[in-house]
Amino acid sequence: MLRLAELALFLTPFVIFLVWRFVAIEHGPPKALIIGAACFVALLAGALIWLSEDRAMAPDTDYAPARFENGRIVSGHGVPR
Repeated sequence: MLRLAELALFLTPFVIFLVWRFVAIEHGPPKALIIGAACFVALLAGALIWLSEDRAMAPDTDYAPARFENGRIVSGHGVPR
């Protein structure tokens, strides 16, 4: 999901330019297009920041991989150093 958001943020200026070239050749882009594009970019940037912070471990932790213990699977997690 994170790569998809990064790809969308990368492609957004190119898509906006193409829409502007085809829709508004003489008068420039309409205000609704500019506002919509700005909202879309802000939403994508917010989602990218939220997704990167959602699963981040603290810098002073090590990753303990998932393991099978007493007939149950214990998921991977961070352990203090």
